[in-house]
Amino acid sequence: MLHALHRLSLIAWIGIALVAGVLAGFVLPEAALPVAAAVGDIVLRALQMLILPIVVTTVIVGINQSGPAALGRTGAALAAYYVVTTAVAMIIGLAAALVFSPGDGLSLPTSGPASPPAHPGPAALVASIVPTNIVAAFADLNMLAVLFVAIVFGVAIALARYETSDSTDGVAALYQGIRGLETITLRVMRWVLAVLPIGIFAIVAHTVAAQGSDALISLARLIGVFYLGLAGQLVFYGLLLLAAGAGVARFVHGARSATLTAFATQSSTGTLPVTLAAAERLGVARAIRGTALPLGATINMDGAALRIAVSAVFAANIVGMDLGMGELAAIVGVGTLISIGTAGVPGAGIVMIATVFAQVGLPLQAVALLSAIDALVGMGATAVNVTGDLVGATLIQRLSERRRS
Repeated sequence: MLHALHRLSLIAWIGIALVAGVLAGFVLPEAALPVAAAVGDIVLRALQMLILPIVVTTVIVGINQSGPAALGRTGAALAAYYVVTTAVAMIIGLAAALVFSPGDGLSLPTSGPASPPAHPGPAALVASIVPTNIVAAFADLNMLAVLFVAIVFGVAIALARYETSDSTDGVAALYQGIRGLETITLRVMRWVLAVLPIGIFAIVAHTVAAQGSDALISLARLIGVFYLGLAGQLVFYGLLLLAAGAGVARFVHGARSATLTAFATQSSTGTLPVTLAAAERLGVARAIRGTALPLGATINMDGAALRIAVSAVFAANIVGMDLGMGELAAIVGVGTLISIGTAGVPGAGIVMIATVFAQVGLPLQAVALLSAIDALVGMGATAVNVTGDLVGATLIQRLSERRRS
């Protein structure tokens, strides 16, 4: 029996924690509420601890893995595609969530009164991306500045590496050190995810004890809104394919194995071999698919971006925060950049959501509730991530064919 429990996957443990937390919430005595809140808070703090290292290392390594070719014309086209489709995913997610308002009627008793963060004007916001003090930007968790620093240093390292072939060069050693830090960060993330079910159990039990069935209804509503948003993103992909003269039915037939594998594994990176084979069936040239798909598996996260948008509205509704145009613009901007710099591995979405929440002033307590449905939304998000990678590769292929003709 114990051996069987030990072999259960994280998804299974999260499911168990969710069900157990719901059941415990109906019988949890009032005296146990502070303990449950404290346990959940510890897990949330562990997630916060990972924000900086996982963002910085994955962005730098992702830039360097693309190689010199990605810095040329194909790379520029891919970058434009990734930014545009990710921003569209954020907008679709916000629109769906604002219409259907997931989280209405639910509250988090442990969170203090919510006050919307002060947002500077557009010019000041753009200027603040360039930090005057890197250490201060990192300490204040200014993610726009952190991402700017990571991108600039990532590009500088990539250019310096390709200017020398000496494997003992200091730049090569620096890059290997950053790759090592990324490996260690992902290992620590696995440790945190291993105890995540405990935090989920504690927060769900606490929330259900305080809110009753309202919590369950709100989470089910959130899942429905999220998948509605994913459907909208798939329609957007179809329109892009039609505009490029690519057959939608042929694309769906060629991409289906990669999409289903991504849905099952929740890993864009782990699905990469299947995605490359699907691109070959779709007629994408080797040079294009060899650059576009590894790069996309690292930085193209449309499904994750849509998840951020829906989750942000959910969290804002929980604490009664009014999201004005400034807040919505910040969510789109920060969410787009964060999702582009997120590792394509299971569980990274939780850290990503916590990062955006910390940046725009949303309650981190809501992350635990969102973690409880991580498997259900993670499957759909990853499937859309991989589908978006294949759409991008197909569009670049069509663009290349038109240049030659």
